[in-house]
Amino acid sequence: MNGRVLRTELRRSVAPWPGLVVLVGSLAVFFLIDGIWWRGTAGWTAQWTSMAMWTRYLLAFWWPLVVGMGAVYGLRDSRSRMAELLVTTPLPAWRRATLPAGATALAVTAGFGLLVLVGGAQVALGRTAYAPLGWLPISLVAALALVAGAVFGMGVARTLPHVLTPPALVVSFLTVTSLLRPRTEGLVPSGSAPNRLFLLSPVVADPRETLLTLSGSVHLGQTLWLLGLLGTGFALLSAVTRRARLLAVVPVLVGAALALPVLPAEARDSYVVDKSAAALVCDGPVCVTRANRARLDELAPRGVEALNVLRGLLGDRAPHSVREDNTLRELGGDRGLDGDVVLVDFDERLFADATGEALTRALVSQGLAPNCRGNNDREGGGSGGVALQSIAVSWALHDPRLRPLLAQGTDAYSRKTWADADAAWQKLMALPPAAQRARIVELRAAAFSCAPGDPLLRLTGEVSR
Repeated sequence: MNGRVLRTELRRSVAPWPGLVVLVGSLAVFFLIDGIWWRGTAGWTAQWTSMAMWTRYLLAFWWPLVVGMGAVYGLRDSRSRMAELLVTTPLPAWRRATLPAGATALAVTAGFGLLVLVGGAQVALGRTAYAPLGWLPISLVAALALVAGAVFGMGVARTLPHVLTPPALVVSFLTVTSLLRPRTEGLVPSGSAPNRLFLLSPVVADPRETLLTLSGSVHLGQTLWLLGLLGTGFALLSAVTRRARLLAVVPVLVGAALALPVLPAEARDSYVVDKSAAALVCDGPVCVTRANRARLDELAPRGVEALNVLRGLLGDRAPHSVREDNTLRELGGDRGLDGDVVLVDFDERLFADATGEALTRALVSQGLAPNCRGNNDREGGGSGGVALQSIAVSWALHDPRLRPLLAQGTDAYSRKTWADADAAWQKLMALPPAAQRARIVELRAAAFSCAPGDPLLRLTGEVSR
């Protein structure tokens, strides 16, 4: 297959369309929809691993479509009524199959590669300083899945040349990927089917933790399975006898037989913590993960300043360090708090874009009234916790009035919350200084115990019902 013939095939066939759909469709999703992929430390342009995971997450939509488009390409000979004529040519069948399969593989790989290039360029121009190589297998397996799916669709359509073959393949693959789609409720994504079975789908969960990645056994097992699928597709595409078509199923069966023992049996062995990314990098008492090393220069001096403020207020009970939270937590689950440490989560609204004085205030508030649960774009988190932290830090920094840490909402709930917070602030400031300090200490102890009840009522000394 020379370059001139390949260029002609790409110009005069539908081979480029699967690659264009993957590229244009993905960019349209990412740039035209203000989705969760633009939020937090696991955004698609925030880190290399999350970029690879987000682009692969979209295979839930493109993989079935690419299989169907490959099937449309595979119907070309039957639609033009040239199938019998081509069989009589002296050129071997596998040589004839190489041209359309190669053109499709090149187009799909180029389309997905350009998508990764766009995402990678934004990551490189961003504020991350962590550049691992662990994202490469994630993207390479995704490209292999697209190529294998397209060639498999071509082979099935060549074997079953019917107008309903492409839509039937799209619906079948869409159903399977939907059934095998992982859920993200627990510590790590898991599926409703047995773990090894749902890992046969190349679709990954939407990344919510920048420290989570796929294990090496997942990469190896999925590669074996997809190579088998690719082999079966090419065998069907080049088969001219019934016996050859029957033998074409051997590669996918062998691939599955080799892959299933390699794939992890438990979800906790599929999505694992990237130990290199989670390792702590410290500047004095302030530590962040290596993945967020670029944040340390700003966080370190502000962290020391916040620790000094807390030491002056709490004495020996004050925290001694500031550390980024690098432990996994379920969505909606309680955070493991420690009185000696001010935990920082850059996905939290308080810390996401905080710099300068705002960052110092956020650290002081987290040291005085830490939040047990997340307050971010995925978990929500009302304004009540922020209002309480605003009272604590305003008191600590001797502000003449209550200064909200975040912008106040305009909905009815937010207006009531901040009205209650302002009333609680007035009551707190009406107390003698010793009583004010005692209330803040009591509030901090309740926060670390994740005690139920309205913290604003506890702050003002009222009984929470």
